[in-house]
Amino acid sequence: MKKLRPRAGRGGAARLTPVPDRPVLELVPPGSGARPFLLLADVHLGLGSDERSGGIPPEGLARAMALDLVELLEERHAQGVVLLGDVKHPIVGTPSRLRRVVFDFFATLLGAGASVELVFGNHDVGIERYLPREVTVHGAEGLVRHGIGMFHGHRWPSAPVLEAARLVTGHLHPGFRFAPTADAPSAKERCWVRVAYAHPPPGPRPAGRRPPIRARELIVLPAFNPIAGTESLNRERPARGRSFLFARFLAGRDARAYLLDGTDLGPILTASNSAPRGAGPGTVPRAR
Repeated sequence: MKKLRPRAGRGGAARLTPVPDRPVLELVPPGSGARPFLLLADVHLGLGSDERSGGIPPEGLARAMALDLVELLEERHAQGVVLLGDVKHPIVGTPSRLRRVVFDFFATLLGAGASVELVFGNHDVGIERYLPREVTVHGAEGLVRHGIGMFHGHRWPSAPVLEAARLVTGHLHPGFRFAPTADAPSAKERCWVRVAYAHPPPGPRPAGRRPPIRARELIVLPAFNPIAGTESLNRERPARGRSFLFARFLAGRDARAYLLDGTDLGPILTASNSAPRGAGPGTVPRAR
């Protein structure tokens, strides 16, 4: 089967490598012996918990995800973690019980000797007051690191980000729905999405226009939280809330989906190959 392969930029640029079977991308800086960074998105701390109804304790899954990242940091000999938005799940406010969970999640990563950076997502309003001071926070317009533009995906990133050779984002929670089986009745799995761009014509943009996308490709990260909802991109276009990223960066493009093990699932639904909302493709793979 065709696999999602790492790709390096021209002239010794940084390399982006999906970590096998994990929703994490490894950014390897140029240069011999350079230690990588781990890129991930959509941790959604507090998802499934509700202080009023006594739902899932928020600290349980948060601790498991933090320790999973610490294990990956050691395994990949990584120097740092960049979280591309939506660290917490509540959009409005941070419940009192979740504040310590957020702090402890970041403190666990820092305690492993990693640098930790956060790019704001739409769920992260007010989170900075509950972070350890060692965490570096970037606005929703994103950042550029070693020639890679990174942003969350809920709003238009800055011109320097869009001018990077390659882009990485989150927010979409991409998934792929298979034909259900007895063992997997929902048959929905997280996936990567890789989008190819044609080079735009050179020249300045007209006054007042958004900066154009000058990257040659974009990679959409799967949601890191294993219980976060996913969009079945082979079945229907994303619902409201994630439609901005889809419409502005994926629709009408050469966009393909890949399982976490790298298996190429083929093109996702875009303007050029779309079916009516809710309709499946002619053939749907069975769950693995």
